[in-house]
Amino acid sequence: MPRFMTRFVRMATLLLIVSLLTAACASATPTQATSQTTSAAATATATAKATTTANSSSTGSTTASSNSAIRIAALKGPTGIGMVSLMEEAAQKKTADNYQFTLSAAPDDLVAKLSSGEVDIAALPTNLAASLYQKTNGRIKLLAINTLGVLYILENGNSVQSVADLKGKTLAASGQGATPEFALNAILGQAALTPAPTVTWLQEHAELATQAIAGKFNLVMLPEPFVTTVLTKAPQFRIAIDLTKAFATATQKTATDKSELAMGCLAVRADFAEKNAEAIKRFLTAYEASTKWVNANVDQAGALVAKYTIMADAKAAAKSIPTCNITFVAGKDMKPMIEPLFSILFKAEPKSIGGKMPDDAFYYIP
Repeated sequence: MPRFMTRFVRMATLLLIVSLLTAACASATPTQATSQTTSAAATATATAKATTTANSSSTGSTTASSNSAIRIAALKGPTGIGMVSLMEEAAQKKTADNYQFTLSAAPDDLVAKLSSGEVDIAALPTNLAASLYQKTNGRIKLLAINTLGVLYILENGNSVQSVADLKGKTLAASGQGATPEFALNAILGQAALTPAPTVTWLQEHAELATQAIAGKFNLVMLPEPFVTTVLTKAPQFRIAIDLTKAFATATQKTATDKSELAMGCLAVRADFAEKNAEAIKRFLTAYEASTKWVNANVDQAGALVAKYTIMADAKAAAKSIPTCNITFVAGKDMKPMIEPLFSILFKAEPKSIGGKMPDDAFYYIP
């Protein structure tokens, strides 16, 4: 064979070998990589579908989206009862936002938490919210009224049917130097009874309830839940006067007046409300729904009240709900409802609402 032909055959053979090796590499490596990638993607997709299915089956269409975290504190007692349905929904992660609840037995604890920014919203007495507004130079606002009057006059007997029947009576009461005393004085002042009733003040609500049950007093003024305690343990007592109704009668000057003995509220940090307007709107909607549910489902609500330790006994909680006057009033309706009470408190003791009447900026109106 000629030399040039031998060189050509060798070169052709070499090119063929290189070509075959290149083809083999190209066909093996990308195919394996593609197979691995496809397998991983399929696994991820299957996992995502399984997770979604699990979430849907456990929470349904109300799965929480956790748009915002809102820290909420409440006093144990009537001011905290209205939110138990919302607390339960939050625990089950059925709320649009992440609500974190804290409960306290002492108003001073809530004042410290709200003032320091440890919580964003707090359920507390209305006069305390007004006082905080003044002391923090407007950093705390009134978000909503959540509880009307929880004060009642109980009698062991049937001689008292109205405020007029208190003439010349001896009444034992608790809450001196605070809203109970000032509200009672407004009612008695408007009635102008002669002779006026004699009021014996005890320092603690629990002490008065205990003494009433023991038979030491036959006519007492107490707030819930102590009212329910007395009625349960001493059934010879009855509700003689609803102070919420009596206060409205004494302070409403015209048929269109909306004055109420609004004793409980929600207060909010002003800067938080300003930066989270949509979250606040969602919260108010959810809270209003919670108050309506509580009023309509007292037995189930009582169980939740006990579950979240707002009150110790579920049956007692359920029994007290109708007389706790749980409500929801927000926006422009708050001022005409509560300003008459603030005016009475200011005249009686300016310090009870922070030294002066709250101005329009106190009311959160989006």
